[in-house]
Amino acid sequence: QVQLVESGGGLVQAGGSLRLSCAASGRFFSINAMGWYRQAPGKQRELVAIITSGGSTNYTDSVKGRFTISRDNAKSTVYLQMNSLKPEDTAVYYCYGHIATIILRQYWGQGTQVTVSS
Repeated sequence: QVQLVESGGGLVQAGGSLRLSCAASGRFFSINAMGWYRQAPGKQRELVAIITSGGSTNYTDSVKGRFTISRDNAKSTVYLQMNSLKPEDTAVYYCYGHIATIILRQYWGQGTQVTVSS
């Protein structure tokens, strides 16, 4: 059973920083792309950042220059360093991974709350 477990959310003041982590566990052959989505109250889930197995990254425009996604393949872990946080970054953040077991499919973490106060 593959699981993605997130940590690192919390409450921070505007301008502050948080680092989210997401570790994959269970039996699998490989992890392709990993990334982070977020969902604010009353809004659709949106892609925040993605990183390929080779380390290529892509970000949604609203977080460029403030957020950095990285991964440690040896630990099967993806990180999201969030700096200069704004109240509009408040959301539940979900990690995901394209993980190969006997098939390749997408797995999701349980979500972690990030709240930025003004």
